[in-house]
Amino acid sequence: MANLNNPAKPALLDRLTEFPRLTLTQAPTPIEPLPRLGADLGIELFVKRDDMTGLAMGGNKARQLEFYFGAAQAAKADTILITGAVQSNFIRMAAAAAARLGMAAHVQLEDRVPGMGADYARSGNVLLLDILGAKIHTYPHGEDEAGADARLHHMAAELRAQGRRPYVIPLAPNHPPLGALGYVVAAQEISDQMAAAERDFDCVVVASGSGLTHGGLLFGLRACGRTMAVQGICVRRPEAAQRPRIAAKCQEIADLLGVASPVTAADIQLDDEALAPGYGRPSAAVKHAIRLTAAREGLLLDPVYTGKVMAGLIVLARGGAWKKGARVLFIHTGGTPALFAYGEELRGE
Repeated sequence: MANLNNPAKPALLDRLTEFPRLTLTQAPTPIEPLPRLGADLGIELFVKRDDMTGLAMGGNKARQLEFYFGAAQAAKADTILITGAVQSNFIRMAAAAAARLGMAAHVQLEDRVPGMGADYARSGNVLLLDILGAKIHTYPHGEDEAGADARLHHMAAELRAQGRRPYVIPLAPNHPPLGALGYVVAAQEISDQMAAAERDFDCVVVASGSGLTHGGLLFGLRACGRTMAVQGICVRRPEAAQRPRIAAKCQEIADLLGVASPVTAADIQLDDEALAPGYGRPSAAVKHAIRLTAAREGLLLDPVYTGKVMAGLIVLARGGAWKKGARVLFIHTGGTPALFAYGEELRGE
C-alpha cells in the first residue's frame, strides 16, 4: 500500500509552474463511491468525476487544454486548430475554450468510424461544435495522425498569410506532451484526496487512447509516491501497439519537465479485452456496461471511452484480477454528448 500520509508536493511537480496554464477546470472533481455496482463485482468501487470539470458539458480534456491554451496565449495566438474523430470530446472542449477566450476555432473531423448513421454525423459533439461557432473541416482518413497534423499546419500557414496568429494542438506522437501535464496535476489532486479521506486504492482504471491522460496520470501518481496499479483500458489500438506509446509518453513528460522518469516498464498495465470491434464501435459488452452502470448508479457513460473502460473493468473484476473487497478507482473522463450520436446503436439494448 502507498503511504496515506503523503501531503507534501513532490519537488519535481514544482516544475509544472514553469509552463503557462489557464484555468479551465472546476477542480478538484469529487471522488464518489459506486456501492451497488461495486457489490455486483465483489469490490469497493469508486469514481473520479472528471465528467464534472465544467466547460461545455465537462470531461478530462479540460485539464489538458489548460496547458495548450496557456501556451497559445503566451504565443499571442488568436486562432486554435485541432484535429480528432467526428465525435471528439477534445475538439468540442477546445472549441468551447476558444469561445470563452474570444479566439477562433478551426476543427478538423477525421473519418475514424465509417458506416455510421445520420445521428453520428450531425448530433452529439458535432451539434455542439456548430452551436459553439467552430469552423469545421473534414479529413477522410482515420488512422493517419501525421497526415492529419500536416493538414492542420497547412491550414495554419494559410491563416497566417491572412494575418491571423494560429496555434496548432497536435495529435501525433513526438510533440511535447503539454496536455499530459494536466493529468500530472490530476494525480496530485487524487493523492491529496486520498490523504484527506485516509483512503488508499489498490488500482486506478483509466482509458488509454492518445496516452496523454493515461501517461500523465501514471507519471504523476508515481511522482507522488503512490504505488497502486494504474490499469489502462485500450480504446483505440491493441495492447501491443499501445504499450510503447505509453512508455514513450511517460519519457516525454520526464524530458519536458527535465527530470528522471519515475515510471518503469512494469508500471505500464494495459488490457484490450473491451476494444473489439474497434475504436468508436461499442460491442455488446460495452452496451451492457453502459446500461448496468446507469441502472445501478444513475451514472452515464459514453460508447467510445468510458463505456469501454467500464466493460474492461467488469471483465477484470469478474476474472479475479483483484481480491474480494479491493478498492478500485474508475476515472470518468466524460464524453456524455456522444450518447446522442449513438442512439441507433444503443436504443433498445
